[in-house]
Amino acid sequence: MAGHSQFKNIMHRKGRQDKEKSKLFSKLAREIMVSAKQGMPDPDHNPRLRAAIIAAKQQSMPKDNIQRARATAPAAPR
Repeated sequence: MAGHSQFKNIMHRKGRQDKEKSKLFSKLAREIMVSAKQGMPDPDHNPRLRAAIIAAKQQSMPKDNIQRARATAPAAPR
């Protein structure tokens, strides 16, 4: 049967899922960076950053990505 390749179906479905996950992870990483810049970079003293990290963990964002987002945002000068 032409056009019914299981591999192609998996490939297209996975591509769509990866695109959605990438978009979500980018949004979560941006929120982590913004909240780390605005307040203290320590989640114990920054409730917005703590909430952003919790939201990222709930969406199964890898710990490396969370740490990279926090490191990318230098603390705001005071």
